[in-house]
Amino acid sequence: MTTELDFEQQIHYVPKPEGPIAAAILAAGVGSAALGLFTTLAEASPAVKEGLAWSKAVGPLSGKTIGAVIVWLVAWLVLHLRLRTSAYETRRALTIALGLIGLGVLGTFPIFFQLFG
Repeated sequence: MTTELDFEQQIHYVPKPEGPIAAAILAAGVGSAALGLFTTLAEASPAVKEGLAWSKAVGPLSGKTIGAVIVWLVAWLVLHLRLRTSAYETRRALTIALGLIGLGVLGTFPIFFQLFG
């Protein structure tokens, strides 16, 4: 009769690095922070607001969102290449990402970005 301990010893588990997971989590935080930054910069500077109007129908929102997606993709690529073989802790990545997401959300609140207008 096999016990639970015997069964676990028969499983051949190969630990994999968590770097790619951490890279994706961190990149999400960076992209969120970029959206907040673009929103605040557009309110603070008429030139930036005009420069972010990539579509006449959408206005500066088009540049803010497309710019944030580009930042997110570049951050994901760079972080993935940097962390792909490392044992980076996902808890640490999540903590950093949540801080960056908080900054991004703060940057999109009218009460905050209107302080710069």
